[in-house]
Amino acid sequence: MNCRSRSACGSWRRSELSERYCKPPLSNARKSMKLGFEESQTAYTNGSQKARDLTERWFHAWGYCPNCGDPKIVRFPNNSPVADFFCNTCKEEYELKSKKGKLSNRIADGAFKTKCERLAASNNPSLVVLNYDLNNLSVVNLLVVPKHFFVRDIIEERKPLAPTARRANWVGSNILLNQVPASGKIHIVRGGILRPKELVLAEWKRTLFLRQENLEARGWIIEVMKCVEAIGKQEFQLDDVYAYEAKLSGIYPRNQNVKPKIRQQLQFLRDKGYLDFVGRGTYRLRSQD
Repeated sequence: MNCRSRSACGSWRRSELSERYCKPPLSNARKSMKLGFEESQTAYTNGSQKARDLTERWFHAWGYCPNCGDPKIVRFPNNSPVADFFCNTCKEEYELKSKKGKLSNRIADGAFKTKCERLAASNNPSLVVLNYDLNNLSVVNLLVVPKHFFVRDIIEERKPLAPTARRANWVGSNILLNQVPASGKIHIVRGGILRPKELVLAEWKRTLFLRQENLEARGWIIEVMKCVEAIGKQEFQLDDVYAYEAKLSGIYPRNQNVKPKIRQQLQFLRDKGYLDFVGRGTYRLRSQD
């Protein structure tokens, strides 16, 4: 995104923004999501500009808030440095990243230092990833990564730009989607198929407990969630999770009590309704249905 500081825009009132910036027709709230773009929507001829304009216009017109279900998403002013859209009801903020062709595990993002500094911020935006087919002018995948899944381990530092580049020595970042648990990648559209809105809202709500934890605590919880998912079974044993002790020790080398820490996180996830304790070292993941 081309950036312009929010301070240059003055103090914004979001109720005013909803009236000023590309508010979609109210009738859209009653329509089923349309997955095709309309080429006439954009006047750009440059490929990347055209794609960005098409996808942003599409999400503004047809996207909804997965946090509260509001059918209308509001645009921030163009070139805002942090987020692209917000919900006028619950104030959840979203950053939109679009990609044509096959969905990648790496999503190019902004400055590495800024991204890391914002991880603990209350208004760090959730990520919306829009994967599209430019030949057919249609959305293939639309998924959301809630902001409470953003921890340091999913942010990758890119190599600095060359000294001769226009932004010499600038260091960007990548978001590593393969480091996000499956429960943190909520599909609104998958493989060109629109998923039920009620299911999307339920999946979002299922992990909201993470927002109550600080960045360090969230990191441990999410790593154990990934280990549980990697086991690949709905019902599993404590020893199955212990099998990841070496991996967790590598991530947290200062922790000399990894097994007790694993038990602590499993108890936490049980208390939050993410999984159930069956008995005798046996746990069961709760169904997302």
